[in-house]
Amino acid sequence: MANGVGFVKSCLKDRADAIEEFALRSEGFRDLCDDFEIANNEKVRWERSTAPERDERLAEYRELIDSMRAEIEQTLDRAAVVPFKPPRR
Repeated sequence: MANGVGFVKSCLKDRADAIEEFALRSEGFRDLCDDFEIANNEKVRWERSTAPERDERLAEYRELIDSMRAEIEQTLDRAAVVPFKPPRR
């Protein structure tokens, strides 16, 4: 897997196999992983910044990252649910 998927796997090591498996099946999930990596990279960039808006941007990126992490975890949780088959008649 490329870029964001690897980054997400490094952040959620205990779910790395599920991340890999779901990323193989879902372009939208791969995009979410890429966006998560980009947001983290931007947060790091703002942590190094001396710009006057630094603290405001850091707060925004932290909120975005928390939201995206929750979305990734919820997506994995939903993907892990195995539907029951109706009883055979």
